[in-house]
Amino acid sequence: MTSQALIRRPRWAAAVMLAALVAPCGLNAQPAHISESQPWLEAAPLKRIVDSSGKTEPAARGVWKSRGYGWILAIDETGVTRYQDGVQCYTPPGENGGQSTMDSIEYRFFRMLPGNRAAIFQLLEGDTNVVFDRLDRLPARCTDAPDTSPQAVADEFLNAFAQHYAFFDRRPPGHEQRAARLRGLISDDTSEAELWDALAAYMEGLSDSHTKLIGTIDGERRRVQDGQGSTLPMIRASQGGEGAWLGGLIDQAKAKLGDSAHHEGQDRILWGVIDGPDGARIGYLQVFVMGGFTPGEDFSSDTWAVAEMAELNRILDEALGAFQDTDAVIVDLSNNRGGWDRVAKALPSRFTDAAFTGFTTQARGSGLVPFPNRIAPADGLRFTGPVYLMTSDVTVSGGELATLAFRQLPNVTQVGGTTRGAFSTPLAKPLPNGWLLELSNETFADEAGNVFEERGIAPDVALEIYPADDPVSGHWRAVEEVAAMARRRIPAD
Repeated sequence: MTSQALIRRPRWAAAVMLAALVAPCGLNAQPAHISESQPWLEAAPLKRIVDSSGKTEPAARGVWKSRGYGWILAIDETGVTRYQDGVQCYTPPGENGGQSTMDSIEYRFFRMLPGNRAAIFQLLEGDTNVVFDRLDRLPARCTDAPDTSPQAVADEFLNAFAQHYAFFDRRPPGHEQRAARLRGLISDDTSEAELWDALAAYMEGLSDSHTKLIGTIDGERRRVQDGQGSTLPMIRASQGGEGAWLGGLIDQAKAKLGDSAHHEGQDRILWGVIDGPDGARIGYLQVFVMGGFTPGEDFSSDTWAVAEMAELNRILDEALGAFQDTDAVIVDLSNNRGGWDRVAKALPSRFTDAAFTGFTTQARGSGLVPFPNRIAPADGLRFTGPVYLMTSDVTVSGGELATLAFRQLPNVTQVGGTTRGAFSTPLAKPLPNGWLLELSNETFADEAGNVFEERGIAPDVALEIYPADDPVSGHWRAVEEVAAMARRRIPAD
């Protein structure tokens, strides 16, 4: 969770006129004369923004404006203040560290670029490169109280989509049509509930589970989110819902794996060995979430990151040790809900002997070329024999990043259903009235430049994983079919 010692979020006074909120002269960002499209090639070593004593690194102090993410950071001796930089400039009005995980996290590291006029900021080592340019001072408009009128909230909402949403080319109709319809619904007399409905109508049909609106109206918590695929809505509408379904899947898998079953990492990882009737042995590894393997609650801290990777590596070493005498391995991501990119890259690193580019990342408006996320062979135990990767329309986000990477490996066959098609890390855009908008601003692609947003990643071999008439037993039948497929391809002695 966010450290409140490092982030100051003052409360707000009355609204000001939107027309007055224009960028002042003389506050231009001054990009350094560096490799503008690939600044990570020339960046200095990683440094902490705040040291163990709570003081900020002197080199990081000042005012910084992001390229493409809509943030301004003001860093003084004691901490960091983050400003939303859109039509208006204001600190996020959310309390208690933010309204969602992505609204809560803050940059912890930076890498200075040549000339000291630009720097790369990151949450954790190896995370997305977000370039910030140094400003001479904080824009005066950032110290004004924000306009919270319906028109102002709608303007901020529309600006966030216009500046940052990456996928109107894949999710029609486009922004202009939606914006015109929304503007026609807003006036000074628009109620809070009417405003919510108007914003929700703008988002209708985007089919993007990473784009959502969160807010409270008359004490009621509300959420707008689409793009959940077909399996999850079906399960959630069934008797017992998602909890009973997941419990049934886990109990069934443990029973089928017998004494070899291991359920570890805060119940996020399940593995064992499937013994075939012909003597062939198939390793089975299911990962439900890309993270959360430890009980720590200090998400995004160094301590959390070290503990998470240590526990993941411990489990994978044990599993891969058991898989050394198997003929093939099934990696089951058919129920993976995403999570930390570093875990998504760590999994395929256990199934290769050569470094490769797992996927590329590019943020809209950043001016940067796609960043190649390189994956090196893991230092721990690895398996480079035949691998069968199971996916479905539940597979999303970090699960899809892992799928992108796995598909680059010649020993991997993707089996099952097409993935969800929601890759981008959600970009949090707090609105001036306290509601939170999250949207997809990053484009993930494979090394060849193929983008699978919305359409998802289709399997090499189609196989129904969660049939509507029996989504529990059907899953293990699919596992057994994949195991049989693997045995058919095992060379005879």
